[in-house]
Amino acid sequence: MARSSADDMELKRGCEAGILAKGDRDKVVMTMRVAKGRGGWGKAGKLASRHMAKPRVLAITTKQKGQKTKAFMRVLKYSHGGVLEPAKVYKIKHLSKIEVVQNDPSGCTFLLGFDNLRSQSVAPPQWTMRNKEDRNRFLMCILNICKEHLGSIPKVVGMDVVEMAIWAKENTTTKVTQATNKDGPVESVVLESESNVTVEKDLVSQAEEEDIEALLSNYVMAIGEAEAFSERMKRELVALESANVYALIETESVVEEVLQGLEIASVCVEDMDEWLGIFNIKLRHMREDIQSIEWRNNRLELQSDSNVALINELDKLLELLQIPPEYEASLTGGSFDEGNMIKNIEACDWLTLAIKNLEASNLDPIYVKLRAVREKRAEFVLLKCTFVRRASEFLRNYFPSLIDSMLNDKANFSQRGHLQRPDHADMRNKCRTYARLLQHIKSLDKSCMIPLRKAYCHSLNLLIRRESREFSNELRNSSKASKSSTPLFEGPAGANQPASITDSPADAYSKMITVFIPLLVDESSFLAHFMCFEVSTVSQSDANAEATSTSSVTLEASSSIGKTSNNPAELGLLNECLKELLDGIQEDFYALVDWAFKLDPLSCISMHGITDRYLSGQKAEVSGYVQLLLDDLETRITILFSRIEKYERNVRQIGVVPYIPRFSQLAARMEQYINGSRDLVDQAYTKIVTIMFVILEKIAQVEPKYVDIVLLENYAAFQHSLYDLANVVPTLAKYYHQASEAYEQACSRHINLVIYIHFEKLFQFARRIEELMYNMSPEELDKTINAMYRKLQKNMTAEELLPSLWEKCKKEFLDKYATFLKLISKIYPDEKVTSVNEMRDILASL
Repeated sequence: MARSSADDMELKRGCEAGILAKGDRDKVVMTMRVAKGRGGWGKAGKLASRHMAKPRVLAITTKQKGQKTKAFMRVLKYSHGGVLEPAKVYKIKHLSKIEVVQNDPSGCTFLLGFDNLRSQSVAPPQWTMRNKEDRNRFLMCILNICKEHLGSIPKVVGMDVVEMAIWAKENTTTKVTQATNKDGPVESVVLESESNVTVEKDLVSQAEEEDIEALLSNYVMAIGEAEAFSERMKRELVALESANVYALIETESVVEEVLQGLEIASVCVEDMDEWLGIFNIKLRHMREDIQSIEWRNNRLELQSDSNVALINELDKLLELLQIPPEYEASLTGGSFDEGNMIKNIEACDWLTLAIKNLEASNLDPIYVKLRAVREKRAEFVLLKCTFVRRASEFLRNYFPSLIDSMLNDKANFSQRGHLQRPDHADMRNKCRTYARLLQHIKSLDKSCMIPLRKAYCHSLNLLIRRESREFSNELRNSSKASKSSTPLFEGPAGANQPASITDSPADAYSKMITVFIPLLVDESSFLAHFMCFEVSTVSQSDANAEATSTSSVTLEASSSIGKTSNNPAELGLLNECLKELLDGIQEDFYALVDWAFKLDPLSCISMHGITDRYLSGQKAEVSGYVQLLLDDLETRITILFSRIEKYERNVRQIGVVPYIPRFSQLAARMEQYINGSRDLVDQAYTKIVTIMFVILEKIAQVEPKYVDIVLLENYAAFQHSLYDLANVVPTLAKYYHQASEAYEQACSRHINLVIYIHFEKLFQFARRIEELMYNMSPEELDKTINAMYRKLQKNMTAEELLPSLWEKCKKEFLDKYATFLKLISKIYPDEKVTSVNEMRDILASL
């Protein structure tokens, strides 16, 4: 027979290691390999297996805790590495039933029912042993532990306990030991196995078993003959009844004594019953009194609880109705100095919350109509009106006084020889002290905000207009551009007149825009936030650094607003306030633009680019008035730029117009200051170059005789100045090619004009060939060619373009001369005329 797993010491040590790994130090009594299955309740309460069996190990363990011993049945499973690890633990004290499965013919499958399982409707697992020996050995171990340590054994179903006892006696060697319990010493049997666990012999003792066997051997029941056994039992019953009757007759005197005693006892019982009746009545009265007392006590307790709850509610209501003295002092007569603003804000917070708590929607309906509540609500409203009136009056006086102090300080404004950048940081910090106060004023009485906003805008408008006026005046006074300078459009730029001037009018305009547009945007955003307009706004950063170049056209920071839904009514009120805040400042910008155009009309190019760049950066609705200002400036600059046509037609424009090289310098600077998308720069290029080309065509038409010369010189200069940028900027490359085509067309027209002027007779000979003969000697031809070259040289101011034009002229002339020779050869085949090669040599020698 195979070795039982209960005797496998390796298995026992593996179980001990797995249990120890979980932090338990139980003593392993027995281990047994089993197959775990799951049963389902079938007919007649029997379990039917429905799941595939899984290998498991059952371990019976004990743990000593003080004088008590706890027993457990642990289920262990094999991990991936073949190591045993605990899966579940059952307390043996909760074991209530052991049932051997009847539909297993081997008898090796059993169930263990525990009374502490959460769901009794779920069938317990089935455990299948390798053989009956392992099953009996395992179950006997459990029964012995239950009897020894728990004092009782679970219910056993489907298995004969006597058979189990006999098996235990035959398969274990025992020795008698003494076990002591509360009833005294008890004999116990120790199983001589490796488990070394001492258990008591269950069910019956050895002596009792011997007595039962002797008794069974003495009596022959003859149970096999049913009729004989039945007759025998009847005879014995009749004999037993007769013996009982005889016994009663013999004890008649005793019966009489018993009857006398019963009579005496009956009298006592009647007396006792009477007394109990009296006591019952008294107890019933006492119960009624107790119930009455309890009812009155409950009433008193309920009344007491109600009084406590009422007092608590009244205390809460009093807290809502009572005005703290310190808050009342601040609301009715406190100062609005900066040091007291914290107390004022706390008082406002309390007043706002108090009024809100006394609103009908936030108050219990039973309190709404109370006289005290109505009176307090009216008192709070009166207190609110008093405080709002005092705070509004203070702020209406505070804003003008704050601005007046700045107006009286000359250091805040530009002076002769010194440009002062406006700085409103200190003013805003002082205003922010009262920002929370304004919020409370709006929440308490929204109508009071209108005069406050007007007072703030009117006062700040005076400061901003003076700052812009002083700054604009100083820019014009400190500019190096002389007021008597000749506008660069009225004549060619001379050797002592550069195309760009340091501290030019355009630079002055750039400074004005760079300083004041961010300031105006900041003030617009601050107004929207400070004056509690219900619009979404993001304050512009003060980190908008001043451009290092005086002609910078960058705009790095501007107010931005999210695409959230703004209140149209609030936005309209904000625009009205912005108009009142910034109205009048546009005059200083207009004056600066007019002054710059008067000194240098070409400055419109730079001013237009700067304005367009700043205009595209204004996306915030809160700075809408600033956008209108920039729109007006751009329109004004465009109108002034279109006045380039004012130059008199009798003034001959020779050479490159000054704005061609000026534009190349502007484009180079604009490429340096690109930040982000270049769409704006490309739009500026398109707008400016288109205007330049249109104006160039108009300038060239002043004197038709020199149209092509003016065009080819200026288009050539445009290509030369923008050659490098056109290689990297697609927009400029497009206009570079457009200028190249216009240059080729102007060259072709001018060359044809020169050729026809000097060889008109030669090339008209074909039409008059039958009317006359026209001969030209080589000397006359050389003279005419020289005259043509001098004519071409006389009208050119750009000497570097003359060689290329002369080469084009010679090529065009030779093509026309070759056509002429073909015609002559057809009419006069024998006539000797200067050949094309000879003419080419003549032209090359000149």
